[in-house]
Amino acid sequence: MKMIVGLGNIGEKYAQTRHNVGFMVIDALAKDLQISLKKVKQEAFVAQVQLAGDKVLLVQPTTYMNDSGRAVAALMKYYDIAIEDVLVIFDDMDRAMGSLRLRQKGSAGGHNGIKSIIAHTGTQEFKRLKFGIDHPDHTPDAVVNYVLGKFSKDQQQPLADGLILAMQIVEDWVANDDFQATMNKFN
Repeated sequence: MKMIVGLGNIGEKYAQTRHNVGFMVIDALAKDLQISLKKVKQEAFVAQVQLAGDKVLLVQPTTYMNDSGRAVAALMKYYDIAIEDVLVIFDDMDRAMGSLRLRQKGSAGGHNGIKSIIAHTGTQEFKRLKFGIDHPDHTPDAVVNYVLGKFSKDQQQPLADGLILAMQIVEDWVANDDFQATMNKFN
């Protein structure tokens, strides 16, 4: 089974914010597959689906961004999912709005959700799909306000295009079970 994790914060206050773009990809996949996610005791909304003939677990942690790893590690244990079968989707301020980048592994790069997953799984060896959200001023307050803010009118079309491409990337990886080939195709 593969696990696709979209990072974000739960609650109406955070819905449709830049920091929740990982949740938005999972929502788009769920809508496309005509399924809904359900809350489970491992502190996440999940849906188990068939995608390209494989079992896939779609996940939105309910632990808030900065503690995402707690839910991810618990679900990996509960469903017996290996780290190489995990793909984490999250916002990236260092990429242009709507641009996507796949990575095999790596550091947290300052992203608190990724830091938490590394801390709770004990490894950096998990797949990532970075979703560009642009970058505000470099002051700490500007960054927090930016990521927790809503997408601007000018960002709506790149967001929509990025969501479609993110779904294609997930489907390609699941169907081919070759992350390197998916990276070569989409990066």
